[in-house]
Amino acid sequence: MMDLQAVSEVVNVIRGLDLANIINLIPLPHAGVGGGIEAKESVDFVSTLEFTFIFVLGVGATFGLGLAFAAKRFAVKKDPRVEQVREVLASAHCGACGYAGCEQYAEAVVANPDVSPNLCTPGGAKTAELVAMITGKKVEATEPIFSRIMCQGDWRKSVKRFKYEGVEDCRAVVLAGGGDKSCVYGCLGYGTCERVCPFDAIHMNEDHLPVVDITKCTGCRKCEAACPKKVIEILPAGKPVLVACHSRDKGAETRKHCQVGCIACGVCVKVCPFDAAVLEDGLSRIILEKCRVCGLCVRKCPTKAIVDHIPERSKAYVIKAKCIGCNMCMKVCPVDAAEGELKKVHTIDQGKCIGCGICTARCPKQAIDGTFNAREVFAMAEEKKKKKAAA
Repeated sequence: MMDLQAVSEVVNVIRGLDLANIINLIPLPHAGVGGGIEAKESVDFVSTLEFTFIFVLGVGATFGLGLAFAAKRFAVKKDPRVEQVREVLASAHCGACGYAGCEQYAEAVVANPDVSPNLCTPGGAKTAELVAMITGKKVEATEPIFSRIMCQGDWRKSVKRFKYEGVEDCRAVVLAGGGDKSCVYGCLGYGTCERVCPFDAIHMNEDHLPVVDITKCTGCRKCEAACPKKVIEILPAGKPVLVACHSRDKGAETRKHCQVGCIACGVCVKVCPFDAAVLEDGLSRIILEKCRVCGLCVRKCPTKAIVDHIPERSKAYVIKAKCIGCNMCMKVCPVDAAEGELKKVHTIDQGKCIGCGICTARCPKQAIDGTFNAREVFAMAEEKKKKKAAA
């Protein structure tokens, strides 16, 4: 340890120096060419790379072990059936099942016993059967659904209010005062539905009206959601007779705007034998639960606003071995196509028959065949016989 005399001498020396001399006594680091830092003329890349590799490997191993531990510690066990279901779904991610995507539906149908296995409409019956097999649920038969265009007012049959120039998309056109069509309820015809369809099931015809290909349509509802005029509805395939118009205008006003619009004349209500046609808010509507698809309203509608999606109706004929000549077919035929005498075999005039199937449904002996509903009528009759025999 420095004694007091040495300390006193150092203090005296410092007192005798000025500030510049004190600064010169302080050793400072050297920088620049020829400075006090020793620089190497070359770098050993091998050793540098070895050090870097070892360092990165060590850091990576540390973090990897940490992530592996965390994954194992906090892992959520997933039912393997979820992936199995996911693989058999249509992978359309259309949302028709009511879930955000196929993954979400797969998780729900496996975990929740109340979720039906047939919600994947793009996959159809085959997918429903596979999902039911994987989840151990019972699949119920469901009727196919299709997109239906509830408007026939193409650019040739409807009136325009103004000439639109801009982005050819219905959602853009509707921003221009509700659209360029005089009928504010009708299809704008710019093909938005065609572009959003993930199954190539909708195409615009030459008159700018969408046409649905039911062999491709899955009822996914994407076109329905995209249509700004809401003229697309997803409806059961078994109910093909529809009022293809949404106009709420009065009849005279509708005629000004469109050649094929519903004018609420009430003819369909008068001719419908099943009370399925009704008038509501100046528009005809068909109650699907009551409709028997006879097609009478289609033939009687003066503006052809009611469409029949059955491409061709086969005509009725009498099964002579079963006919008892009860005259029931003559009583119910709306076009007087049924002929015959009481208690004798009847006939159907093919020139008059429209294939409505009313006579087939009303015949007590199932003696009339050939109509679109014959198989259904015969099956129901057979079921009744079985129940009666069992009782």
